[in-house]
Amino acid sequence: MAVSRVEERILCAFGLSSSARVEFESSQTVPVGGVMLLLPFLLDCGLLTYRNHYSQRLKGFYNFDNLLIIIAFIYLCRIKSFEQIKKYSPGEFGKLVGYDRIPEIRTLRRMVDEITSQNRSEQWAASLSRSWIAQETPELYYIDGHVQVYHGYLANLGKKHVSRQRLCLPGMMEFWVNSSQGSPYFFVTADVNEKLQEMLSDEIIPELIRLHPVSEERKKLMEANADEPLFTIVFDREAYSPKFFAKLWNEYRIAVITYRKNVKDKWDEALFKEHTVTSSFGTEEKMNLCEQSYICENCRMREIRKSGKENHQTSIVTTNKILKIEQIASSMFDRWSQENFFRYMRQEYALDKIIQYSVDELDGEIMVVNREYSNITYKIKKSREKLGRRKIQKYEIEQKNPMQEESEKENKKWYKQCVKLTEEIQLMEKEIEELLTKRKSISTKIPLSQMPEAIRYNTLNQESKYLQNIIKMICYRAETALAALLSPHYKRADQEIRTLIKSVINTPTNMEVDKEKKLLNITLYPLANNRSNEAVGKICEKVNQTNTEYPGTNLRLLFKIATS
Repeated sequence: MAVSRVEERILCAFGLSSSARVEFESSQTVPVGGVMLLLPFLLDCGLLTYRNHYSQRLKGFYNFDNLLIIIAFIYLCRIKSFEQIKKYSPGEFGKLVGYDRIPEIRTLRRMVDEITSQNRSEQWAASLSRSWIAQETPELYYIDGHVQVYHGYLANLGKKHVSRQRLCLPGMMEFWVNSSQGSPYFFVTADVNEKLQEMLSDEIIPELIRLHPVSEERKKLMEANADEPLFTIVFDREAYSPKFFAKLWNEYRIAVITYRKNVKDKWDEALFKEHTVTSSFGTEEKMNLCEQSYICENCRMREIRKSGKENHQTSIVTTNKILKIEQIASSMFDRWSQENFFRYMRQEYALDKIIQYSVDELDGEIMVVNREYSNITYKIKKSREKLGRRKIQKYEIEQKNPMQEESEKENKKWYKQCVKLTEEIQLMEKEIEELLTKRKSISTKIPLSQMPEAIRYNTLNQESKYLQNIIKMICYRAETALAALLSPHYKRADQEIRTLIKSVINTPTNMEVDKEKKLLNITLYPLANNRSNEAVGKICEKVNQTNTEYPGTNLRLLFKIATS
């Protein structure tokens, strides 16, 4: 369907020509043409920097530049999978990338196989992370885990707790590192069932130390002030451990901000004072806060509490000695920006969608929880619960002692019940002792190679998922960059901007090629109201100043909206 460049396709098919040239034609009313407005932002966020790590295709009608631009446009248009492209006209979509049509689904999958076979996604991701961190020079990093639930049958994955569903389901655990406003820097994947603290120690902290830029000025400041941290990480109470916090500060001078665990006491309400807390998005909120310091594991900790409704106190602990109390409260409660990022990516970009379903084997030396040990522990837990219930029943029956008042018949009945419960309790106690003795002889963790083959863990192919996540991160960052330009035009930017961007993406466009001036004129159709038209018109002017050329051509992109 929609094929018009037949000769070029035949030459490429027989390997007589390299990838076909990108060639735009003047067109009217191109569906979802507004996605072209995101292209300069995609390029600025590093979409085509893959060239520094991947080798190009040797033959084929499309090259990898076309592939990544097409996939990015697919994600931005909220097409959740390659199969859903069938709903769109291939010829109309092809006009957006300078071809007669976009590839067939099987061709897209084959090209994804070709690029992922080079196994260079980790290098590309590290390069992008380094450039993003260098541009933004963050002082705070937000870290949280996300479970990619798996519903297939090829892989045998360990079960993880999925908080959004309140269930334990098989899946892959990813730990993401984001900015205070939710923009992603990088992510790491757990091999089996590693916890947040373990991943912080083994994967995330070493990567952050490698990527975080330290200028000469920063070094001098840290030498002059012993309380100045290298950077600060923010996470939830899953990784709470004062010993771990002290280690991070004493070895790396990395500060932490998190919720305190197992808080049972309450501070006097008279100690709390009202403070104005400003979030990273610029909104202000009045909070009743109080601070106290204490020494733990030879490290000074600061505890900040917020008093809320009905005297409920939220406890925050940190090893950062520089930040003000308002900044610490703001930093901790801004952690919801990362939760919102996960929610947005699941709904809009199908973050958990899988491109390839192949399975890879894991290193047999990885230590995993012994399934037999877990089963015995579960039996002990259930037996103890049962024993507790029997003891309660016995206590209640003993309190109804009828020996002095009731008939002999009632006395015998009561006595039999007591004897029966006593025997059951003794049997259960003996059973629990046997289980405890048996558990002592079993290792808590074993090498993966010692697991029975039928239940041995493996993993999904991570290369394709890595590539997919990288492109989705670039798309999200491109959206965020456009949103930052549109925000000054809206009072409720946090509620309206993303919706407006989706409207812009779905807007039809007219495309006119001016070969003499080397221009690709793109005219967006009017939006729903004048305010949106005016805002987008100003954005078009700013984007035009970047003088962005479409990759593979000498045509400069020139945007305008029809109402201008």
